[in-house]
Formats: sequence, C-alpha cells, structure tokens
Amino acid sequence: MTFEIADYLRPELLVLVPVLYCLGSILKKSPVKDWLIPYILCIAGCGLSFAYLAGQGIGTWENCLTLLFSAFTQGVLAAACSVYVKNLIKQAKEGSKGETETD
Repeated sequence: MTFEIADYLRPELLVLVPVLYCLGSILKKSPVKDWLIPYILCIAGCGLSFAYLAGQGIGTWENCLTLLFSAFTQGVLAAACSVYVKNLIKQAKEGSKGETETD
C-alpha cells in the first residue's frame, strides 16, 4: 500500500500548493517570525479551500459541517505540501553545498 497525496487532496486544489509556497516565500522575507509561517499558511489554505468548495457547491450551506470539514482537511493538506516542498528545496540546496569530492 502506497501513500499518495493525490488520493487525499482534490486535484483542483493542487493549485494551492504553489500559491501557498509563494505566500510562504513572501512571508519569509517579511518581519513575520519563521515559526508563525506554517500556521499562517494553514489558515490561508483552509480559507482558500473553503472559498473554492463553497463556490463549487461541494458542501452546501445546509450541510455546513461537511463543508467546514472538507475545507479544513484540504487546506491543511495543501499547506503541509507547500511546507514539505519548501523543505525539500532547502535540503537540496544545503546538500549540494555540503558535498565535496573525495577521491
């Protein structure tokens, strides 16, 4: 059994990953403390997911809890992916700087 994020994050919400990544990069250059950035990304991801899902009628206002649950889970997953991508890029840069040739 393999774990694939695409099985859990709606394909149409995958666009949130680069959007949140860009937002995180902007926040990194701002006076916002680094430890707050993942929380801000999570809130932004949940808000954007809610806006999309409510606009598409995925969860109806009559079924508000389903809409809130879907928006929360999709937002958290998108934010987690963006932070993960950021860390992958950071580790790749640090790893390539730290490698030296020894023959």
